[in-house]
Amino acid sequence: MSASSAPPRIIVGVDESDASRWALSWALGEARLRGMELLLVHVAPVPSYAAAAGVPAHGTACELREAGSELITRLLAELRSSGGCDPARVSGMTLLGAPGDALVRLAREEDILVVGRSSRSLLSRLVRPSVHRHCAAHARSTFISVAPPKIGSLTVPGGEERPARRRLWGRRQGTDG
Repeated sequence: MSASSAPPRIIVGVDESDASRWALSWALGEARLRGMELLLVHVAPVPSYAAAAGVPAHGTACELREAGSELITRLLAELRSSGGCDPARVSGMTLLGAPGDALVRLAREEDILVVGRSSRSLLSRLVRPSVHRHCAAHARSTFISVAPPKIGSLTVPGGEERPARRRLWGRRQGTDG
């Protein structure tokens, strides 16, 4: 344990994505299995126009925090209503900043840091850096990256059934070429 002697926890980065839902589902199961506290964290990235001005405008920061708080409140309500967690062992928080950096700074050495991972284009990664890659490179804690299944159809935890992507030798099935 660290000098603060706080018990280890599982920290899961959440947003509106399917990959985030799968990461949350994995983290919840792991928290139950290990009897650990589960901390849901939403990190709202500061828009580049606000960051370029130095400090984000008060209105922008408030809006980002409010949207993140609404997401955390909704996810906590879903977890509690499903009966799948001990309400005393699950909490949430919203932060502003670069998501990967904020999650790495929050996770202590004895914690488990969990994020979702989805496939993105090169352009998307250039515009918005990969959170899971940043965490993998910089985390002091145990780091888990959860990718959604790719075969068959899947039911997103807390969501509807969606067709999953099928890959065969790097190409999508059913396409020419």
